[in-house]
Formats: sequence, structure tokens, C-alpha cells
Amino acid sequence: MVDAEEVGRRVRRFRTVSEKRRIAELTLEPGASVALVARAHDVNANQVFKWRRALKRGELNEPAAAPAALLPVMLSAACEAASDTREVGAKEQPTPGGAIHIEFPGRVMISVESGADAVLLRSILESLRK
Repeated sequence: MVDAEEVGRRVRRFRTVSEKRRIAELTLEPGASVALVARAHDVNANQVFKWRRALKRGELNEPAAAPAALLPVMLSAACEAASDTREVGAKEQPTPGGAIHIEFPGRVMISVESGADAVLLRSILESLRK
């Protein structure tokens, strides 16, 4: 016998990032209906709209094992001047210092000073991949 409480209850299903991306991409095809795609995959249409927004923001990309392309690097004038100074005084030990600035356009900018905790930095960078 089935309880009355169990009749209307839906089982929450975990969707992988690739499933969410695939379903969201189906709605972007010409003539596609979000409601029909959602119904065909047993998902609420509002959830599919949320996945579409996440797809457009690049949040439904699979994490890559290795970078597919090189990232642009820019040196500021302060960094170039510091390297010139070190070359002139070759006998002196260079003092550790400097900073790294990482910018993900439209998302975040991170500045890492010398002596930063490597474990914390790794944790922060990994959280940005999600």
C-alpha cells in the first residue's frame, strides 16, 4: 500500500555538470522550447533557465586537467625595473619580494604578495574553477 504522502513526492536527482550543460545547450537550438526540453528530461523549467544562465557565464564547463591554451602575461614597469636592478648588482643576494596579480575578466582579481600561504592560495584558486 502506498502512503498518501509518497504519491506527490518527487525524488531529487543529482545532475552532473555535463548533464546540466547538455540540457541547457538543447534549449539554445533554433526552435527549441525550454518547457519541452525540461519536461523531456524530468526537470523543472525554472531550473533549466538557471542552467542556461550558468552556461552563458561559463560556469558549466568541465574542469580541464591541463590548460588548453596559454594565458596572456603582462609585466608592469615596477617588475621590469626590479629585474634590471638585480642584474647590475649581481654580487648581492636578491631579496625575495614582489607580487603576482591574477585577473579573471568579469569575475575576480587576485593579488598575491611574496610570502603568501601556498595552501591557502591553492584553495582559493581551486574554488574559482567551480
